[in-house]
Amino acid sequence: MSQAGPDSGDLVVVCGLPGVGKTTVAERVAERVDARVLRTDVIRKELFPEPTYAEEETEAVYEELLERARGRVADGESIVLDATFADERFRTAARETADRVADRFALVKVECEESVVEERIRRRDGISDADFDVHLHFKELFDRIDATDSAREAGGDVVVVDNSGDEAETRAQVDAVFG
Repeated sequence: MSQAGPDSGDLVVVCGLPGVGKTTVAERVAERVDARVLRTDVIRKELFPEPTYAEEETEAVYEELLERARGRVADGESIVLDATFADERFRTAARETADRVADRFALVKVECEESVVEERIRRRDGISDADFDVHLHFKELFDRIDATDSAREAGGDVVVVDNSGDEAETRAQVDAVFG
């Protein structure tokens, strides 16, 4: 049962392996639900100008991400979180945050064919430090999301977006869910 106030915003988590196109999906979701995107890649560089990606650093980044989201959503702003969320405990923390302050919660898992990921990572020049080896490393670590995922228990939706095709196909998938 959500404790959100009448003027609370929505909280949407966009998760997936590095290089699958989370930011592309997060930006489209944000357009559809009139939300601001918060990215761990940006927060990490704000908190740690020379990141090491150590466990303690990752904990601090997700804590800051969720703290920023909590305040903004409670104030009525809708927020889309763009992060790997490979560890189920971070997804659980996001769901708990949504349960306390959000009007609606959704978990969007972005997937993409590995050959497409490899090519896209080779071509990108954004803020992310993740290369294809990092993608493969996270593939081994990513805690499974399935139909029994507790996001459903929190009253939210679990959506899978396949970002293997072109951007129009991806946008159409997001639009079908977030109208």
